[in-house]
Amino acid sequence: MIPRLNVFCAALIVVLAVSAATPAHALFGSKSRAAEQAGALLFRDKGCAYCHGPGGSGGKKGPDLAGLRANKLWTPPKITDQILNGGQKMPPFRDSLTDEQIAQLVAYLRAKHRPVPPPTTSPAAPPAQLPAQ
Repeated sequence: MIPRLNVFCAALIVVLAVSAATPAHALFGSKSRAAEQAGALLFRDKGCAYCHGPGGSGGKKGPDLAGLRANKLWTPPKITDQILNGGQKMPPFRDSLTDEQIAQLVAYLRAKHRPVPPPTTSPAAPPAQLPAQ
């Protein structure tokens, strides 16, 4: 009985430590409409549209993100990892976005009906990590 209790306690400690290391809202996004709207604004204002096109419809540099919700391979944790660490041609945004902003972007990208941000008066700017061309 005692060895099982020790194994259970050890497993519980590991789960809690892993959970504490990465905020849940960053890994899995927020499911509120407000988070989706905030994510739409971030997508526009942080330069995502520069590569991925308006609303994530695809661009010259970045792929179309419109089908992300339906693609079972692109889970919220995988989207979070892609934003944090980049990959292929995408730069990492770990140092330029907060956990809350990443969760909002994930909520926006996974939204069933993506909100449209109000129009901006300036064209899409490149992300801060990429040199302007």
